[in-house]
Amino acid sequence: MTGNPLCSIRTDANGRCEKPLIEGTAFHQGEYLLTFHVAAYFRARGVTLPDPPFFEEIGVRVGIARPDEQYHVPLLLSPWSYCVYRGG
Repeated sequence: MTGNPLCSIRTDANGRCEKPLIEGTAFHQGEYLLTFHVAAYFRARGVTLPDPPFFEEIGVRVGIARPDEQYHVPLLLSPWSYCVYRGG
């Protein structure tokens, strides 16, 4: 997977995006890479991390088969683990 970033967004205080990352006609079938800057997220909240942190960034590759459907990609995380899934 190669390409240029389509967007960059900062989550709110609860770690959520205020709006969809891509919507409308810009949202196409294909593969996307979501990059979560988790060490920066934790540092901004005063969490002490080791140097280097266990996770600096988490990359999640997703395949979009039906862009007419809703895709919600929750990332549940701690400084030591994460879980990601397709929500509705």
